[in-house]
Amino acid sequence: MKIRFFVAAAVVAMTTGRAAMAQTQPSVEVERGNNKTTVRGTTTVVATVTAIDPATRTVTLKNKNGKTEELKAGEQVRNFDQLKIGDIVTTEYHEARSLSLKKTSGPRSSSEKQILLPAASGTKPGGTIRREVTIVGDVVAIDANGEHITVRGPQGKENVLVDPEQLRDIHVGDQVEIVRSEAVAISVSPGVAN
Repeated sequence: MKIRFFVAAAVVAMTTGRAAMAQTQPSVEVERGNNKTTVRGTTTVVATVTAIDPATRTVTLKNKNGKTEELKAGEQVRNFDQLKIGDIVTTEYHEARSLSLKKTSGPRSSSEKQILLPAASGTKPGGTIRREVTIVGDVVAIDANGEHITVRGPQGKENVLVDPEQLRDIHVGDQVEIVRSEAVAISVSPGVAN
């Protein structure tokens, strides 16, 4: 897999449903209140560094089932030279999706915030990357089962899973705000000495 930098590679591996590195079942929790429902999920991946190519900044990771994945660490990854074969790489992927009804007549809009918190200088590589996307759009369809709505935002239509309790307050033509946040935290710890 050719990815620009290590953190992005972990995000792609986690979000594309690739089972190669999956280690744990995701945990999911639902929070309801004040015309807003938030669904949060967390997945943890643990793998061991089995090979490092300093010239190409490529790291090979292997999970407990023997599946391997090659990740390229770009120049943004601090402390690449601190990685050792046998190191344990733990990646936690967190996603939260909120849906709230907005009774406004404003324009459709989309905004994104991204925060990168790299590892401290001189330590093992790692860090956290956070991203939050807010979309304001118009409800253009509600499915017959009452579990999805279709929202037209500035980039087109998006199908959104909703809480059936919340759907009783949402009608075609209403404007809604969708907030998606996700974070990936990567940590590296020394492997167990043989």
